[in-house]
Amino acid sequence: MSLEYLLTALVVVLLPGTGVLYTLAIGLGLGFRSSIAAAFGCTLGILPAAVASIVGLAAILHTSALAFQIIKYLGVAYLFYMAWNILREGGALSVSEDTKPASSWQLALSGFLLNVLNPKLSLFFLAFLPQFVTAGAPNPTPQLISLAAIFMALTFVVFIGYGACAALARDYVISRPKVMAWLRGSFAATFGFLGLRLALSER
Repeated sequence: MSLEYLLTALVVVLLPGTGVLYTLAIGLGLGFRSSIAAAFGCTLGILPAAVASIVGLAAILHTSALAFQIIKYLGVAYLFYMAWNILREGGALSVSEDTKPASSWQLALSGFLLNVLNPKLSLFFLAFLPQFVTAGAPNPTPQLISLAAIFMALTFVVFIGYGACAALARDYVISRPKVMAWLRGSFAATFGFLGLRLALSER
């Protein structure tokens, strides 16, 4: 595995996106252990896109406007739902000392859906992974699988790091309701913006 791929993948994973925002929100709202479930769900949500790129299904999304639009607007709806869920009292970013942990399964499912309902993720893998396959390889599939697995592992580790940082700030946030209100509004607005940007995107 080339150092170039590892560094490139790490930079991509570190860039703030819906998965990072979700993991941070859960870390702030529910603590470190819950953020691990969120990170796992987000990582698992990469799997369909990775498989699609490996078997060539991502090309269908690229050529079929209808398939792309259907998945895109499902993703838009879910991003808007996440914005509402964070903004409302008692939602995903509801922080208090006696907050009851949500089901790990539910947290993981939400993270999974955030990535599954992002049609650009499969197109990203379609464009990203082949660049690091050995030229002229008779069977590139094993290499593609290895590249995707490493990308997912990096995602999981980095997202756990984001969740840990958010969890460390939790006590500070609990003692400052105004900070909590600002964070809730900021996260909700960001999810709403990402949903709007996805809705307006062509490809």
